[in-house]
Amino acid sequence: MKLTLGFSTCPNDTFIFDALVNHKIDTEDLEFDVYLEDVETLNQWAHEARLDITKLSSLAYLQVASEYAILDAGSALGKGCGPLLIAARQWPLDDIARLRIAIPGVHTTANMLLHFAFPDARELKPMLFSEIEDAILRGEADAGVIIHENRFTYAQKGLVKLMDLGDYWEQHTGAPIPLASIAMKRSFPPELMQRVSHLIRKSLEYAYARYPEISAYVLQHAQAMDEQVMRQHIDLYVNEYSLSLQQEGKKAIEVFQREALRNGMLDKAPSLSLFAA
Repeated sequence: MKLTLGFSTCPNDTFIFDALVNHKIDTEDLEFDVYLEDVETLNQWAHEARLDITKLSSLAYLQVASEYAILDAGSALGKGCGPLLIAARQWPLDDIARLRIAIPGVHTTANMLLHFAFPDARELKPMLFSEIEDAILRGEADAGVIIHENRFTYAQKGLVKLMDLGDYWEQHTGAPIPLASIAMKRSFPPELMQRVSHLIRKSLEYAYARYPEISAYVLQHAQAMDEQVMRQHIDLYVNEYSLSLQQEGKKAIEVFQREALRNGMLDKAPSLSLFAA
Protein backbone atom coordinates (compact mmCIF):
# COMPACT_ATOMS: atom_id res chain seq x y z
CA MET A 1 0.00 0.00 0.00
CA LYS A 2 1.38 3.41 -0.94
CA LEU A 3 0.66 6.52 1.15
CA THR A 4 1.54 10.14 0.41
CA LEU A 5 3.64 11.77 3.12
CA GLY A 6 4.68 15.40 3.46
CA PHE A 7 7.24 17.01 5.75
CA SER A 8 9.76 19.84 5.60
CA THR A 9 13.43 19.83 4.59
CA CYS A 10 14.42 21.05 8.06
CA PRO A 11 16.85 18.78 9.96
CA ASN A 12 14.34 17.82 12.64
CA ASP A 13 11.95 16.37 10.02
CA THR A 14 14.56 14.68 7.85
CA PHE A 15 16.14 13.26 11.03
CA ILE A 16 12.81 11.72 12.09
CA PHE A 17 11.74 10.36 8.70
CA ASP A 18 15.07 9.32 7.14
CA ALA A 19 14.91 5.65 8.17
CA LEU A 20 11.23 5.41 7.23
CA VAL A 21 11.42 6.81 3.72
CA ASN A 22 14.84 5.39 2.84
CA HIS A 23 14.01 1.81 3.85
CA LYS A 24 16.45 1.65 6.75
CA ILE A 25 13.69 0.01 8.78
CA ASP A 26 11.15 -2.59 7.73
CA THR A 27 7.97 -0.79 6.64
CA GLU A 28 6.26 -4.11 5.93
CA ASP A 29 3.75 -3.64 3.09
CA LEU A 30 3.67 0.17 3.35
CA GLU A 31 5.41 2.51 0.93
CA PHE A 32 5.60 6.28 1.11
CA ASP A 33 5.45 8.80 -1.71
CA VAL A 34 7.33 11.73 -0.15
CA TYR A 35 6.75 15.47 -0.63
CA LEU A 36 9.30 17.84 0.92
CA GLU A 37 7.90 21.35 1.28
CA ASP A 38 7.97 24.45 3.46
CA VAL A 39 5.61 24.04 6.41
CA GLU A 40 3.26 26.80 5.24
CA THR A 41 2.92 25.04 1.89
CA LEU A 42 2.04 21.86 3.79
CA ASN A 43 -0.45 23.86 5.87
CA GLN A 44 -2.14 25.09 2.69
CA TRP A 45 -2.15 21.61 1.19
CA ALA A 46 -3.78 20.27 4.36
CA HIS A 47 -6.68 22.66 3.76
CA GLU A 48 -7.05 20.91 0.39
CA ALA A 49 -6.60 17.45 1.99
CA ARG A 50 -3.93 16.71 -0.62
CA LEU A 51 -1.74 14.31 1.38
CA ASP A 52 -2.54 11.17 3.34
CA ILE A 53 -0.04 11.97 6.10
CA THR A 54 1.42 15.42 6.68
CA LYS A 55 3.47 17.60 8.95
CA LEU A 56 1.55 20.80 9.69
CA SER A 57 1.51 23.65 12.17
CA SER A 58 -0.69 23.26 15.23
CA LEU A 59 -2.92 26.17 14.17
CA ALA A 60 -3.33 24.74 10.67
CA TYR A 61 -4.16 21.35 12.16
CA LEU A 62 -7.01 22.75 14.25
CA GLN A 63 -8.44 24.32 11.09
CA VAL A 64 -8.51 20.94 9.30
CA ALA A 65 -9.23 18.64 12.25
CA SER A 66 -12.40 17.36 10.61
CA GLU A 67 -10.21 15.75 7.90
CA TYR A 68 -7.12 14.72 9.88
CA ALA A 69 -6.21 13.17 13.25
CA ILE A 70 -2.89 13.66 15.04
CA LEU A 71 -0.60 10.63 15.23
CA ASP A 72 1.14 9.86 18.51
CA ALA A 73 4.69 9.99 17.04
CA GLY A 74 6.44 12.66 15.03
CA SER A 75 5.16 15.90 16.57
CA ALA A 76 7.25 18.96 17.43
CA LEU A 77 6.49 20.12 20.96
CA GLY A 78 8.76 21.27 23.71
CA LYS A 79 10.04 23.92 26.06
CA GLY A 80 12.39 26.72 25.14
CA CYS A 81 11.89 26.05 21.43
CA GLY A 82 9.34 28.64 20.36
CA PRO A 83 9.54 31.30 17.63
CA LEU A 84 11.36 34.56 18.27
CA LEU A 85 10.24 38.10 17.47
CA ILE A 86 13.27 39.97 16.12
CA ALA A 87 14.08 43.36 14.60
CA ALA A 88 16.99 45.47 13.40
CA ARG A 89 16.79 47.53 16.60
CA GLN A 90 15.07 47.40 19.94
CA TRP A 91 11.45 48.58 20.02
CA PRO A 92 9.38 49.28 23.14
CA LEU A 93 6.88 46.43 23.64
CA ASP A 94 4.07 49.00 23.59
CA ASP A 95 4.99 49.86 19.99
CA ILE A 96 5.07 46.32 18.60
CA ALA A 97 1.37 46.09 17.71
CA ARG A 98 1.75 48.94 15.20
CA LEU A 99 4.85 47.55 13.46
CA ARG A 100 5.04 45.87 10.06
CA ILE A 101 5.75 42.29 11.11
CA ALA A 102 6.93 39.53 8.77
CA ILE A 103 5.48 36.12 9.61
CA PRO A 104 6.27 32.65 8.19
CA GLY A 105 2.66 32.07 7.10
CA VAL A 106 -0.88 32.86 8.17
CA HIS A 107 -1.62 29.30 9.31
CA THR A 108 1.56 28.84 11.34
CA THR A 109 1.91 28.35 15.07
CA ALA A 110 4.30 31.31 14.93
CA ASN A 111 1.43 33.56 13.83
CA MET A 112 -0.79 32.20 16.60
CA LEU A 113 1.88 32.83 19.24
CA LEU A 114 2.41 36.37 17.93
CA HIS A 115 -1.31 37.04 18.40
CA PHE A 116 -1.23 35.39 21.81
CA ALA A 117 1.40 37.92 22.95
CA PHE A 118 0.26 40.89 20.82
CA PRO A 119 -3.44 40.47 19.94
CA ASP A 120 -3.61 43.94 18.39
CA ALA A 121 -0.86 43.30 15.82
CA ARG A 122 -2.48 43.84 12.42
CA GLU A 123 0.09 44.76 9.75
CA LEU A 124 1.41 41.28 9.01
CA LYS A 125 3.49 40.31 5.99
CA PRO A 126 3.44 36.54 5.27
CA MET A 127 6.57 35.23 3.56
CA LEU A 128 8.85 32.21 3.37
CA PHE A 129 10.51 31.72 6.78
CA SER A 130 14.01 31.88 5.30
CA GLU A 131 13.36 35.33 3.78
CA ILE A 132 12.32 37.11 6.99
CA GLU A 133 15.74 38.17 8.26
CA ASP A 134 16.71 39.76 4.93
CA ALA A 135 13.32 41.47 4.65
CA ILE A 136 13.98 43.18 7.97
CA LEU A 137 17.51 44.17 6.92
CA ARG A 138 16.14 45.67 3.68
CA GLY A 139 13.56 47.68 5.62
CA GLU A 140 10.60 45.81 4.12
CA ALA A 141 9.43 44.89 7.63
CA ASP A 142 10.05 46.48 11.02
CA ALA A 143 10.15 43.13 12.80
CA GLY A 144 9.71 39.47 12.06
CA VAL A 145 8.82 36.14 13.64
CA ILE A 146 11.55 33.58 12.98
CA ILE A 147 11.40 29.81 13.26
CA HIS A 148 13.64 26.80 12.54
CA GLU A 149 17.40 27.36 12.25
CA ASN A 150 17.08 31.15 11.99
CA ARG A 151 16.91 31.36 15.77
CA PHE A 152 20.57 30.27 15.77
CA THR A 153 21.77 32.73 13.13
CA TYR A 154 19.83 36.02 13.43
CA ALA A 155 22.34 37.67 15.80
CA GLN A 156 25.15 37.07 13.30
CA LYS A 157 23.29 39.40 10.94
CA GLY A 158 23.09 42.16 13.54
CA LEU A 159 19.43 41.54 14.42
CA VAL A 160 18.11 41.67 17.98
CA LYS A 161 15.47 39.74 19.90
CA LEU A 162 12.38 41.65 20.98
CA MET A 163 10.62 38.68 22.60
CA ASP A 164 10.83 34.92 22.84
CA LEU A 165 7.21 34.14 21.93
CA GLY A 166 7.55 30.55 23.12
CA ASP A 167 8.80 31.67 26.52
CA TYR A 168 5.84 34.07 26.75
CA TRP A 169 3.49 31.14 25.96
CA GLU A 170 5.07 28.92 28.60
CA GLN A 171 4.96 31.63 31.28
CA HIS A 172 1.28 32.37 30.69
CA THR A 173 -0.05 28.82 30.12
CA GLY A 174 2.40 26.54 31.92
CA ALA A 175 2.21 24.22 28.90
CA PRO A 176 4.86 23.05 26.42
CA ILE A 177 4.81 24.77 23.04
CA PRO A 178 2.88 22.74 20.44
CA LEU A 179 4.70 23.80 17.29
CA ALA A 180 3.57 21.18 14.79
CA SER A 181 2.08 17.71 14.47
CA ILE A 182 2.03 14.74 12.14
CA ALA A 183 -1.56 14.08 11.11
CA MET A 184 -3.24 11.42 8.97
CA LYS A 185 -6.54 11.46 7.12
CA ARG A 186 -9.45 10.23 9.22
CA SER A 187 -10.68 8.18 6.25
CA PHE A 188 -8.02 5.57 7.07
CA PRO A 189 -8.82 2.90 9.68
CA PRO A 190 -7.43 3.37 13.22
CA GLU A 191 -5.32 0.22 12.85
CA LEU A 192 -3.45 1.75 9.90
CA MET A 193 -2.93 5.01 11.79
CA GLN A 194 -1.41 3.06 14.66
CA ARG A 195 0.90 1.19 12.27
CA VAL A 196 2.12 4.42 10.68
CA SER A 197 2.70 6.03 14.07
CA HIS A 198 4.64 2.95 15.18
CA LEU A 199 6.84 3.14 12.06
CA ILE A 200 7.54 6.85 12.63
CA ARG A 201 8.61 6.02 16.18
CA LYS A 202 10.86 3.20 14.92
CA SER A 203 12.37 5.57 12.36
CA LEU A 204 13.19 8.11 15.07
CA GLU A 205 14.59 5.43 17.36
CA TYR A 206 16.85 4.32 14.49
CA ALA A 207 18.12 7.90 14.09
CA TYR A 208 18.65 8.37 17.83
CA ALA A 209 20.65 5.14 18.02
CA ARG A 210 23.20 6.66 15.60
CA TYR A 211 23.14 10.25 16.83
CA PRO A 212 25.13 12.59 16.82
CA GLU A 213 25.94 11.21 13.37
CA ILE A 214 24.25 13.32 10.70
CA SER A 215 22.97 11.11 7.89
CA ALA A 216 23.45 11.85 4.20
CA TYR A 217 19.69 12.45 3.90
CA VAL A 218 19.74 15.20 6.53
CA LEU A 219 22.87 16.74 4.99
CA GLN A 220 21.36 16.62 1.51
CA HIS A 221 18.40 18.77 2.47
CA ALA A 222 20.30 21.25 4.67
CA GLN A 223 23.26 21.93 2.41
CA ALA A 224 23.75 25.56 3.39
CA MET A 225 23.63 24.79 7.10
CA ASP A 226 26.62 24.13 9.33
CA GLU A 227 26.56 20.68 10.95
CA GLN A 228 26.69 22.24 14.41
CA VAL A 229 23.56 24.23 13.59
CA MET A 230 21.91 21.04 12.31
CA ARG A 231 22.57 19.35 15.66
CA GLN A 232 21.30 22.40 17.56
CA HIS A 233 18.18 22.25 15.40
CA ILE A 234 17.64 18.54 16.07
CA ASP A 235 18.38 18.88 19.80
CA LEU A 236 15.85 21.70 20.12
CA TYR A 237 12.95 20.35 18.07
CA VAL A 238 13.21 16.56 18.48
CA ASN A 239 12.55 15.19 21.96
CA GLU A 240 10.43 12.78 23.99
CA TYR A 241 7.23 14.32 22.61
CA SER A 242 8.40 13.35 19.13
CA LEU A 243 8.50 9.71 20.24
CA SER A 244 5.09 9.97 21.90
CA LEU A 245 2.83 12.92 22.68
CA GLN A 246 2.03 11.53 26.14
CA GLN A 247 -0.68 13.18 28.20
CA GLU A 248 1.31 16.37 28.67
CA GLY A 249 1.69 16.83 24.93
CA LYS A 250 -1.99 16.21 24.27
CA LYS A 251 -2.91 18.66 27.03
CA ALA A 252 -0.66 21.31 25.47
CA ILE A 253 -2.46 20.96 22.13
CA GLU A 254 -5.82 21.29 23.91
CA VAL A 255 -4.59 24.45 25.66
CA PHE A 256 -3.47 25.76 22.27
CA GLN A 257 -6.97 25.09 20.91
CA ARG A 258 -8.53 26.99 23.82
CA GLU A 259 -6.33 30.01 23.22
CA ALA A 260 -6.87 29.92 19.45
CA LEU A 261 -10.62 30.06 20.07
CA ARG A 262 -10.25 32.83 22.63
CA ASN A 263 -8.27 35.14 20.36
CA GLY A 264 -10.28 34.46 17.20
CA MET A 265 -7.66 32.44 15.33
CA LEU A 266 -10.08 29.49 15.26
CA ASP A 267 -13.80 29.86 14.55
CA LYS A 268 -15.04 26.81 16.44
CA ALA A 269 -13.72 23.79 18.30
CA PRO A 270 -13.45 20.56 16.28
CA SER A 271 -16.27 18.15 17.08
CA LEU A 272 -14.05 15.05 16.87
CA SER A 273 -11.16 13.94 19.06
CA LEU A 274 -7.95 15.60 17.90
CA PHE A 275 -5.92 12.43 18.35
CA ALA A 276 -5.87 9.17 16.42
CA ALA A 277 -7.21 6.24 18.42
